[in-house]
Formats: sequence, C-alpha cells, structure tokens
Amino acid sequence: MQFETVIGLEVHVQLNTKTKMFCGCPTSFGAEPNAHTCPVCLALPGALPVPNREAFVKAVKLGRAIEATVHTRSVFDRKNYFYPDLPKGYQISQLHHPIVEHGHLLIDYDDGTQKKIGITRAHLEEDAGKNIHDGSVSKVDLNRAGTPLLEIVSEPDLRSANEAVLYLKKLHAIVRYLKISDANMQEGSFRCDANVSIRPRGETKLYTRVEIKNLNSFKFIQKAIEYEVARQSEAWEDGEYEQKVWQETRLYDSVKNETRSMRGKEESADYRYFPDPDQTAVVLDSSIWQDAAELPELPDQKRARYIESWALSAYDAGVITADLDLVAYFEDLMKHKIAPKNAVAWLTTELLGRLNKSGIAIGSTPISPTQLAELITRIEDNTVSAKAAKEVLDEMILSGLSADGAIDKLGLKQVDDDGAILSAIEEVLTANNDSLARYQNGETKLFGFFVGQVMKTSGGKANPAKVNTLLKQRIG
Repeated sequence: MQFETVIGLEVHVQLNTKTKMFCGCPTSFGAEPNAHTCPVCLALPGALPVPNREAFVKAVKLGRAIEATVHTRSVFDRKNYFYPDLPKGYQISQLHHPIVEHGHLLIDYDDGTQKKIGITRAHLEEDAGKNIHDGSVSKVDLNRAGTPLLEIVSEPDLRSANEAVLYLKKLHAIVRYLKISDANMQEGSFRCDANVSIRPRGETKLYTRVEIKNLNSFKFIQKAIEYEVARQSEAWEDGEYEQKVWQETRLYDSVKNETRSMRGKEESADYRYFPDPDQTAVVLDSSIWQDAAELPELPDQKRARYIESWALSAYDAGVITADLDLVAYFEDLMKHKIAPKNAVAWLTTELLGRLNKSGIAIGSTPISPTQLAELITRIEDNTVSAKAAKEVLDEMILSGLSADGAIDKLGLKQVDDDGAILSAIEEVLTANNDSLARYQNGETKLFGFFVGQVMKTSGGKANPAKVNTLLKQRIG
C-alpha cells in the first residue's frame, strides 16, 4: 500500500533575554548547577511571577516575520504535570490566548521552488530544568527552569522527513536573523518535538499520531522521522497498526537508530489547564510594538536579492542565506569585486567542504573573506590555475599564509610565457608520435590527452587557455 506521511512540528526556542521569563535570574549557559535560581523559579511560597517585557518584544518580532496575527492581549495558563525538573508542579504557558497565531513560512527545494507551511501558533512559556542521570544517581539542575521559551507549532503540512528538515532550517534561520535566540541546538536552545502519522495515499483523514520528543539536530530529526514512518508503515502492512501504533510519546535512540516508547501522550485535559491566578492578562502597550517594529532583511528577502543582484541560482542563494554566518562571510567576500559565480563556488564547495571535513563552523574558519578573495582574484587574473588553487587553499588553511605567500611557497605561479609552453608542447609531441599520427588521421578526441600531458609536463603551472590556443596552432 502507498502511504502518505503527515508531520507537524513543535519547536521550542529559548529566547536570549538577559533574565528568566518571570524573575530576575540570569539565563546564561554553563553556570554551576542551581546557581541561577531564586524564590520565584524555585516556586517558594509567597513568590510571585512578573512577566519579562523583552520576551514579548521578541515574540512580536517572530510573529511579524512569519506574517502571523499578533494579539495585543494574551493570557498565561498553568499546565500541570509533575517531574523532578519542574519545581512548581506546573508550567506557566499560554493555551487559549497565545500571543501569535496563523502564520506561515516558505520551505525551499533544491530546484528553486517553494512550499508554504502553515504555523498554527507561537506562545510564550517557561522552560523546565534539567535532569542529569549519573549511573544509579539522578540529579536536578534548575538553572534552566524559568528560561523564556517560544513554542512554535506548525500545521500538519509536512509530508516527509526532508520537508521537516527544510522547515526547521528555515525557521532556525529566521530566529537567528531576528537575533531573538542563539538557536544553539547542542545547548538545547532550539529543539523539536515531531508529531508523525501515516495514512493511505489519497485519504484526508488524520490517523494516530506519535510524538517524538526532544530532537536537537537536523540529522537526528530526519533519521527519527524516517524510522517512525517505516515502523508505522510496517505495522499497517502486517495488519498490526492498532496494536503497535497508539498516541504516545517516544524517544529517539541515535546509537541504535530507533524510537522507543516513553509514555502515553497526554491530551490538554490531562494537564488540567486553568488561567494562572497570579497574573492578569498581558496587554501590549505601544512601546512594545515600537521596539518590535524594525525587522532585518529576512532569508527569503535576502535570497531574492542575491538572485537579482548577483545572478545566483535559487539553490546557491538558498544555501548561503540559510546560515547567518555564511551570509556575513559571503557579503564580505563580495566587497572585493570578484565574480559572484567564483565566490559561490570557492566558498560553498571548496572552503566549506574542507571546513566540514574538519568539523569547523564557518564562523570559526581560519580563512578570512579577504584571504579567500585574494585567492579568487589570483585565479581570475591567471596568476594560478583553478586546479592549483585548491592546493594553495590547503596550504593557506595549514600555514596561515596569504594566497600570494602560499603560491610562492608551493611554486604554483602559472606560466604564461609562450616560449616555455611551446617547449612543453614539443616535448609532449616528441614523446607521443603515435598519438600525434592518430590525431592527424582524424582521432580529434586525443586533443584533450595532449592538453593533459602538457599540463603534467609543466607541473600544472601552464596557463590552460594558452596551452589550448598554442597546441591548436601547432597540431591543427
């Protein structure tokens, strides 16, 4: 049977406010366990929460960026559940009156087309703490408890693990462009719960959804969804769908590449929501709207500008604009008046390829935009061949030399002297008389062989364009 995958995502974004959602404790990462706590985030008797104004400004910015309805009035509710890392015994969240509703974003396919994905809501809430399991002992660190979260809930519009990752990458980029979160997935400031179900292709009915909890890397998100789709499809094919697929929360084991049952999935009634009696409804004043009024150029706008201004392909523009650090590097690179096509190739293929192999992010690259621009300029002015430039780039990364310094050290400066190139041509023709005779008898495909031999004889230093021209003149 042919199945259609139905995916909805809940993304939790830790907002980069200086203090927590309802108290004055700092939100900085990496402090000693339980150092950033106070009577409010520890839920001591008599401590009252006070909403963080900065969190509302950041929520409004996100709402405007995804073209959503931003409500002037929103209400906090208590979501009741009992875990060691939730000191209150409830979480302050927004259920019935969220600050943001009915938005969307566009995901980008490799062929340049886009798909609109609906965003149901984005609401403010506080984060829980963190459980640390050390052998037979479990510990609780409440530094994170009370950190402002923006939970962003998509419509079930995603139809594959690949689309889910495209959505998350676009949302991740928007959040970083807005500077409302560092969105560091390793530190948990951008994490995702995926709701996954399948249905026979052509049906519109929604079947049982399974929630995969706390995914914090694009790679694991894709693998977890793919595994879960395969598990549900196999259960359906085997006639065991109702026995094996029920509404539950599952965890993903990246070592075994499988999802495992964690607990039955709670419905809203299980959380016994009710309005938080310690807080009145929050009404945004004009100053918050004013502070959230100015938005940066967002990924889709920047992508369109790159396509129009620099004639980039939709794919290349999408790759660069997906990462704010890559955007900064590329725009610095383009200040050096080099060809956009060369800039893209040497940044996204050559430099990023080397950095990815070494596990280095573009923000930590040892090659500055000025250095890479110098290398590209040397290719464009025929100082070095494109092939030799790859060796030069390796040397620059290894030694820290400039492009000119690396070219001189490696002796890869391109030979433009006609006499030297003609000498290499004669040497090759003399050594390959049989091939020359075959070429002159009509085997014209051997021309490429001669070019390659001349380049080899010159140690890769000969100007390829001149080699082609002079060789053509010599052998016709």
